[in-house]
Amino acid sequence: MPKLKPLHAGHAPAVLAFELANRAYFAASVPDRGDDFFDQFADRYNALLTEQEAGICAFYVLVAEDGSVLGRFNLVDIEDHTAKLGYRVAQHIAGRGVATATVRELCQLAAAQHGLRTLRAATARQNAASQKVLAKAGFVPVGPADPAHLSGEPGTWYQRDLVIQPYSAILPEDRLREGRGHC
Repeated sequence: MPKLKPLHAGHAPAVLAFELANRAYFAASVPDRGDDFFDQFADRYNALLTEQEAGICAFYVLVAEDGSVLGRFNLVDIEDHTAKLGYRVAQHIAGRGVATATVRELCQLAAAQHGLRTLRAATARQNAASQKVLAKAGFVPVGPADPAHLSGEPGTWYQRDLVIQPYSAILPEDRLREGRGHC
């Protein structure tokens, strides 16, 4: 069963492989990261780890049993018990409920381990899959997103208020019922 794990230095090769393997798939719904992202991957990755250590962000990867990365789930700009959520999953698992279940799990982690009370996420209007994930994970639309937040695309901000409960209160049966077992 895939596991959501905090990002660490050892994940770098698997994260790079994930980004490269899914580049065209991601570019169909969000702007491409560009060649510079891949050319400077090691420096950018180390900068993410530094931000995580400083408590500015919390980065997670969904890791398959074979060690490959199936998805990235990020809490960015953590401040005043609020953060922005970002995520992407591999093409071969898209549409199976994995993103929704993992976003739900991350919401629990955000409250229990990071003390967050509110998560926000912006999605472009044409990204119906992301909108569906957010809605199923309990987010509600709260207003238009400035195109500057979405690489020039019009979109919507979504928000979810979090209930603080210990992460250990999430039973494995709950994760299966939420779709985590459908990889």
